[in-house]
Amino acid sequence: MTDQGKINREGAKPASLFERADATFGLGPVRAPVVPPVPPVPETLRRTAAPPPQPPAPPPVAQVAAPQTAEVPAPEAPKAVAFCGPFAAIDREHLRDGGLIVPEDAVTGLLEEFRIVKRELLADARAGGSAIARRILVCSPHPGEGKTYCATNLAIALAAERGLEVLLVDADVVKPSVTQRLGIEAEMGLMDALADPEILPESLVVKTDIDGLFVLPAGTATALDAEYLASARTGAVLDRLTQGAPDRIVIFDTPPALAASPAAELAQHVGQALLVVRADETSRAALEDAQQLLSACGDIKLLLNAARYSPSGRRFGSYGTKGK
Repeated sequence: MTDQGKINREGAKPASLFERADATFGLGPVRAPVVPPVPPVPETLRRTAAPPPQPPAPPPVAQVAAPQTAEVPAPEAPKAVAFCGPFAAIDREHLRDGGLIVPEDAVTGLLEEFRIVKRELLADARAGGSAIARRILVCSPHPGEGKTYCATNLAIALAAERGLEVLLVDADVVKPSVTQRLGIEAEMGLMDALADPEILPESLVVKTDIDGLFVLPAGTATALDAEYLASARTGAVLDRLTQGAPDRIVIFDTPPALAASPAAELAQHVGQALLVVRADETSRAALEDAQQLLSACGDIKLLLNAARYSPSGRRFGSYGTKGK
């Protein structure tokens, strides 16, 4: 321990630790260090002193003009393909014998009935505005209900419209009969175009001497007809026949819905379906089953065939339409 008695306590005030240390160890008085004054900067140096260095200016940015985008022309609408198949003259007497409409004959009750039918079909086809709306399937639940008869008369009645092209397609590959009813002959048709992608469908379309009426026969039947109709080729062929042709109507005569599958397959490619039923013969169950098979088409109409006058005198007509 430090001998407290050796610390010099002289003085009026108690000494600080530094003063007592100095008195004991002889360090001398503690003084604040003397800092020499900074001499003033001469006026001449103030004026001539160089400014502090500035960072180098960034290089000028080159003004690159924005590239002018060339106007891209709107894609052209697809042009309608022209039918370029063989020509066939239709025997008018053959039409009369088959009970069909003859364009040059006087207006008959049969023609008036089909005029009523075609008006509703045309209105919906034009309202739809698309190629698929102008494709109309004609079918029946069972054989013998008059579907080919109605499809052929409807095509002839539609062809009478000014500026309208009507293509009647025989899609009943099981029992084709459109060419027989019209009295024309053809070997190749729809099934040949579906089976061979190298065949252009428009080259198989028969131009008739009825103004505005064209026919695409059924063609060569094979064991793979159902598979061909269910393939993507069907959509491509039908698009080629209808795209870019707003004044072209396509009528498909198909096999009975409850007897073969083509009607159900083609229902996916049409905008309207006309279901022909025979008055007093077709059952309600058959009608509902056929309607279900054609349900891929969103617009199914009912055509009542072979209706007769009622005993009360009320005229129902031979044909009438009723929306789905």
